[in-house]
Formats: sequence, C-alpha cells, structure tokens
Amino acid sequence: MPTFQNWSGDVQATPRQIAYPATENEILNLVKQAQAEGLRIRLVGHGHSFMPLIHTGDMLISLEKYQGVVAADVANCQAVVKAGTQIGKMGKMLYDYGMGLANQGDIDVQSIAGAISTGTHGSGVSFGSLATMVVGMRIITASGEIIDCSETQNREVFKAAQVSMGMMGIISTLRLQLVPAYKLHYHTDKMRLSEGLSRLEEAKKNRNFEFYYFPHTEIIQRKIMNATDEPADSYGIANYLSDVVLENWVFQAFSTLSKYIPPLTIPIAKLIGPAASSASRKCWSHEVYPTPRLVRFREMEYNIPAQYFEEAIVAIKKVIDEKQFRVHFPIECRFVKSDDIWLSPAFGRESAYIAVHQYKGMESKPYFDAVEAICQSYGGRPHWGKLNTCDTAYLSKNYPHWEDFLRIRRKLDPKGMFLNDYLKSVFE
Repeated sequence: MPTFQNWSGDVQATPRQIAYPATENEILNLVKQAQAEGLRIRLVGHGHSFMPLIHTGDMLISLEKYQGVVAADVANCQAVVKAGTQIGKMGKMLYDYGMGLANQGDIDVQSIAGAISTGTHGSGVSFGSLATMVVGMRIITASGEIIDCSETQNREVFKAAQVSMGMMGIISTLRLQLVPAYKLHYHTDKMRLSEGLSRLEEAKKNRNFEFYYFPHTEIIQRKIMNATDEPADSYGIANYLSDVVLENWVFQAFSTLSKYIPPLTIPIAKLIGPAASSASRKCWSHEVYPTPRLVRFREMEYNIPAQYFEEAIVAIKKVIDEKQFRVHFPIECRFVKSDDIWLSPAFGRESAYIAVHQYKGMESKPYFDAVEAICQSYGGRPHWGKLNTCDTAYLSKNYPHWEDFLRIRRKLDPKGMFLNDYLKSVFE
C-alpha cells in the first residue's frame, strides 16, 4: 500500500489510496467515489503540520497538481487561486500581476489552503493570519455539493471554513485580498533579552517584527522589516552564507552532535546565540519573507494574549534554566492582529505567538510539556498544525464559537467523511 509521511517524519499514513487530482471535477469525482465506497478523506498539502492531520487508512488527497491563479482582479487587488497552490510559487505568480500577500511566514512551501486551514501566520501587529486575507472560497462538501461562501454569502460556513483543518470539505479555490507588490528592507540585530523586552513596544511599531530567544543564554536576535522604495539587492554570497551555510549546514552539524552526544546540547546552545549572524537586504516581499529550512525538527506553538507575553517568555526562560532542558533551537516570538474567525487562535485578541522546537529524534516531551503548561496558564490556544495535547474540554472553554463550529461541521459532513481518528476525538 502507498505510504506518506509529514516533513518531520513523525506522522505517517498508509492510506488505501493516494490521489492527485488536477481539476475541480476530478476532486468532485473522488468525493463521489468516497461516498460510494464508504471511505473517509484527508487532505495533504506539503506535510508541514506536526499534528496527525493527514493520518488516514482510507483516501488521502494531495492537491500538488492543482495549482495556479484562476483569475486576477488587479483593480481591486484580488486574485482567485487554486487551493493546492504552493505559497512560494504563488508569490511569483502574484508579482507578475503587480500584487502580493500583505504578510506571510518564513516558510513558503505550504499549500495556500493548508496554511489558512491551520491558522498559519507571519508577524506584525497590523496583520492577521493568512486566513484573514481570504475574502471568499469554494468548497466541495461531503455530499458532493459545491458551496461558494464569503462574508456576505453563506457567512457561517465561511467563518467556520476559514480555519477548519479540512473538516468542512475540500477547498477548491480561494479569493484573496492582496496588496500592490512591495519591497521590504530586512535586517537583524542582537541584544540581551532584558533590553529587547524593555524596547518591545517600540520594536512592534515596525511593519514586521519578531525575535528569537536563544535558550541557556541572555541573547535574542531581532528580525525587522519595513517597506522601502530603494532598489532591490541581489541575493549575494553574504546572504547565502547566513541563510544556508550558517542557519542550515552549520546548525545541522550542531544538531547532529546534540542528538548523538546529548551532554553537548547545552554547551552548544551557549555557542549558537553569540554566533548568530547579522543580515540586511532589500527585496520584493515574496523573496524576503521566506528562509530556507533544511534542518528537520518538531515544533509546538501557542497563541497567548499579547499583554501576557513578557511574563510568559520570562517564565519559559526560567523553567529552561531550572530544568536544564537539553535544547539548542531558538524560541520564535511573533505578534499578530486579532480577528473574528471562529477557530483562529487569534480570535478576539491581540496576540503573541511563542514557538518552541526540538531537533528530530531528540527528546522533546518534558520541554514541550513545561512550555505548554505555561502558555495554557494564560489561556493559550495552539497553532492547529503544531504539537499540542489539547482535548475537547480545554479547547471548548477557549474558543467562544466552538459549538457554532461543531454545528456547521455536522451540517456539512454528518457522517464524518473528512474526519480521522484524531479529529474525531476532538471535534465529534
């Protein structure tokens, strides 16, 4: 039987069938086949979710052959794109029309539907997650019906489907609200954590701002981006050395040492912060947001109310120091605008995101459990594609529209065609 695994290799599926439709009609026919044969369906983009969202023994559908811009409305700065379109490829496609995404994260290999469906985001207090850029979508439901929805058409379906992990049906196309193509001036700097926190409100005034805290040190690296009209730089050897050689090849060597000689992990962590490189460049937005990520890891990320961020990151630093967790990956800290999407982690609150990582094959549970407990103490909501231990009882208390989401899910998919065992345990 065919097999599939996610990017980190932790989630594996042995479905009865893996399908690669290239048209909406082919997707519709697969849904009809699943109806006739009593199969459940899960969707896969590029496997960057760490939770078992793709796990199935029935039908797994990949939309990697279903990519491209269907229509571009330059006057209104909107585009309709196929759900499987890879974000990195889409950036160039939209640029050719003189448009771009208002914001995005530093990984661009995900499909656009997979990214919005898990609440994926970038950073910047003026910007919501990618799902907030969706102004309309077309969904193929379990019954084979095709539904168009937006803020003004089938609104409840729309609010449920914007972040839904594929449980409402198969997204066929998305209408995105874009912005005119723009360039960004990107640069990094380093400072002590205490200084970074004292200057946090000032730093958040930049268009895009995030920082990385290096465990077992006092060091953070800030990444700042602002719009610029200056000419774009060539990528250049300096950026290649920073992005590929230092952040991937050298970091891979350190990670391998940490995995096979665990006592070296903390000494290595104390080397990485001071060695973090500086960078500066000016490029078109779709060229400057992404960073190559070649070192495989596991990740957990929580959204907490922004007003609790400083005390939360200090508490996380304290527990790492006290427990002496063997971790050398930096902690990523980002900031996102509130939204009104039912299952968005940023629903109803200005948000901070804290993401922790561990190298593939290294023990992560005690570290992740400790950070999760801190985040949950502030009403934390997990990124849906990243590791967490949340159950229905916890989630239902932290999402005001939880029952509304379940009601629409049951209405569109009463037999649970688009659920797997994990999703059934939480959403049924």
